[in-house]
Amino acid sequence: MMSLPLKFVSHRIEEYALQVTYDPEEDRGHVIYNLSLLQEEDLESAMRIVRDVARAGLMVSDRVRLLVAGEKIGGFMIPAGQAGVCTICSLTLDGLLLRKGIPTRSIGGGILEIEDWEPRRFIHLIQYEHTTIDPLQVLASQDLTSILEVMQMGNGTILANVREVHMEAEHAASQILDLLVELGFMGVLEMGAPNIPLLGMPVSPHYLGIAMVGGTNPMAAMNEGGIKTTTLAMKGVIPVEELPHLEEC
Repeated sequence: MMSLPLKFVSHRIEEYALQVTYDPEEDRGHVIYNLSLLQEEDLESAMRIVRDVARAGLMVSDRVRLLVAGEKIGGFMIPAGQAGVCTICSLTLDGLLLRKGIPTRSIGGGILEIEDWEPRRFIHLIQYEHTTIDPLQVLASQDLTSILEVMQMGNGTILANVREVHMEAEHAASQILDLLVELGFMGVLEMGAPNIPLLGMPVSPHYLGIAMVGGTNPMAAMNEGGIKTTTLAMKGVIPVEELPHLEEC
């Protein structure tokens, strides 16, 4: 029996990035999504936390889809007694930039320190090319975040990731990020300068870094609040039109 080869996260990102068709100007197309499972009775409390995380700007977008037991998404059925929360994955940005002719190098995901409401530095990071499990999925399970404290006091740690683009694409990438912010995407943390470390992370020569909040921050916040979740990061792609805004949920 032939076994399948290991697939590192960097390869999965490349595969999903090629499937992203989202057009910010039309606000249509496919985005990468994360799926989290929780007990049905916890859904109301979980959604209160998700709304708080969105108000604090600590998730990628306020687009969220709720699923009930028996409902399917991407061929996956929500188990009996459970509910699903679908959010946009921050790695959608890599696919979006690629569609605009800007290739990215996805570096990794980690724990980012926040001080006085401002991102300071990565204190932990797992590189995508060296792991077969999504780094933020791993780190969220290690009780290393303090997202609820960040929301209340402006100090603590959150999940975030970083990628780099060539310095020649700086202006074009900046325009795309500005457009995303206008459309309500709140996950952009910081765009660095060429050849300068970003939030303590070195970048390759002639490249600059872009940091984004992790799309699984809402799920990590749920865990901090005592709501047990199982998160399936980068579960697939979905039309953004199927993810309503929080105010519509």
